[in-house]
Amino acid sequence: MYFQRKCKITFVCHGATIYSEEGRLSDALNYPPLSESGVEEMEALAGYLKARGVKNDVIYTSPSIRTVQSAMMIAKLFKKDYVIVDDLTLRKYGNWNGQTIGGLLNKYPEGFNHLLLKPDKSMGDAESSKELVSRVKKVIERLVEENIGNRIIIVTHPEVIQAAICAALDIPEDKLGKIFIRTGSATQISYFENWASLVYSDYTPI
Repeated sequence: MYFQRKCKITFVCHGATIYSEEGRLSDALNYPPLSESGVEEMEALAGYLKARGVKNDVIYTSPSIRTVQSAMMIAKLFKKDYVIVDDLTLRKYGNWNGQTIGGLLNKYPEGFNHLLLKPDKSMGDAESSKELVSRVKKVIERLVEENIGNRIIIVTHPEVIQAAICAALDIPEDKLGKIFIRTGSATQISYFENWASLVYSDYTPI
C-alpha cells in the first residue's frame, strides 16, 4: 500500500570533536575522538531518545572512532549491541583532509565553491557531492530492505545525514551544503515503497 511504511530510521549525528569545533575537515577513522562537549551532547541526546521512547530493532554506526563512541552510548541506553557499516564513512576529502573550511576558502575559494556548487565534479581527489549522495543512497536502500517493518538507528556524520536527506527527498546534490546538521542531533526519516518522508531534522535537546 502507498502509506505502508517499510522502515523508520533515526539518524544520530555523532557528538562534537576538536575538529568539528574548529571547522576542520577529517575523513580519518581513528581520529579525532569525542571532545568533552561531544560526550555531553551525546548524553543529552541519549536522554532525549529515552524520554521520547524512540524504539529500535537495530543500531548501526559508521566506522570512525567518533561515531563508534557515540553509538556505544546509544547502545548502552537501549542495552543492545551495534553494527558497524563500513560504507557509511564521511565524504572523502583527499588532499584537503585536516584543513579548516576557513583556510580552504581563503586558499582555494574557487575550488571549494566548485566542490559545493558543481555536484557532479570533484576537485582533485575529493569525493564529489553526487558521488557522496549516490554512495549513501545505496547503503540506506540496502539497510531499509534488510529491515522491512523495523525501526533502526544509524549513528553517523553530518554530511552522511545531509546526503540521506537529499536522497530521500530528491533534493539536488548542489543543495546538500544548505542542509544544516549539528553534532549531537537527531533526524528521522520514514521510508515507504516509492517515497520517503522527513519526520524531523537536526533536533538537538535543549
